[in-house]
Amino acid sequence: MAKESSKHEPETLSNELILSAEKRFQSAAFIRTKNRRMKWLETNPDYFSDDLELADPLLYDRLVRRFQSAAEREAEGRRKGYSGILEADILRGEAKLDALQHVDPNVAITYKRGPDGQIVAEDKDEVPQSKEEGLEMWRKQMEWRFLKGGDTDFDYSSVDNNEAYDDHTAEERDEEEKVSPSNTLLELSADVNSIVL
Repeated sequence: MAKESSKHEPETLSNELILSAEKRFQSAAFIRTKNRRMKWLETNPDYFSDDLELADPLLYDRLVRRFQSAAEREAEGRRKGYSGILEADILRGEAKLDALQHVDPNVAITYKRGPDGQIVAEDKDEVPQSKEEGLEMWRKQMEWRFLKGGDTDFDYSSVDNNEAYDDHTAEERDEEEKVSPSNTLLELSADVNSIVL
């Protein structure tokens, strides 16, 4: 019986190695796309303007708006206008109702109802300690959303298919750090053969 299992091990390991190499090859395309999107964000810092509040009004409320002074809210209101303020308030209310009715485990901040139907305060680890920390958390969340393609209003093809956003320095560094899939297969196959023998 021991001989039978050793006959199947090299084939199984070989298949796993091929799948691993394919994943690495596919991840190279993902890395290039991510790098292009990062480069676009670096060259377009205005992407993180107040208008981005509408992308996730609840998160904005918890991470940014809570630290704004009355004067800052008033200035933001003047920039947005009455209709902009109304739109944000309506979207925030709808988002709260939706978050309470449909709990999403992938969301960074959750909402719960208390015994009297009120929205229960968030966990302490979800609360930023300062305005700067809140802004940083907001920016990171919106950056991650952008990198994974979550902005439905953005034309990603204009960035993903544009070589002008290639970061050749980062690519060279990545190339130096990674081993090509074919070399990895040869090295691991040699290791497998030495184990089987």
